[in-house]
Amino acid sequence: MALPAYRHLLRSITLAFRDDTRLLTSALSTARSNFESSRILPPADAASKVAHAEEVAKVLRRNIVQGRRSEAKEGGERFQLRIHDDTERGSNETTKSAGQALMGGGGMGDGCCGGGAAATPGPAA
Repeated sequence: MALPAYRHLLRSITLAFRDDTRLLTSALSTARSNFESSRILPPADAASKVAHAEEVAKVLRRNIVQGRRSEAKEGGERFQLRIHDDTERGSNETTKSAGQALMGGGGMGDGCCGGGAAATPGPAA
């Protein structure tokens, strides 16, 4: 159970940080030390650590994109992104609908996050 999670994490780290040697080395070292320190955990704690490793691997594989500064034709800054097959791509429509929910369309009252109207003070004593 832990070994496949460890391998999955290492593959995800390698995919996410392939062209950045310093970050790749650091991430691989951190993963190894975290797994080494968790060798003697009870089964319940080990299962939660394995689940955490799988979640981290999923985020690295789907949500991390490398950018490299490249030459711009008109003198401005330009970055080239390394997007791979596993990179999660959202559509603009889902982004727009999520923004509408935050702007008050979420059904939780007026204002952001369901805060509603400010409390009005009572009559002065």
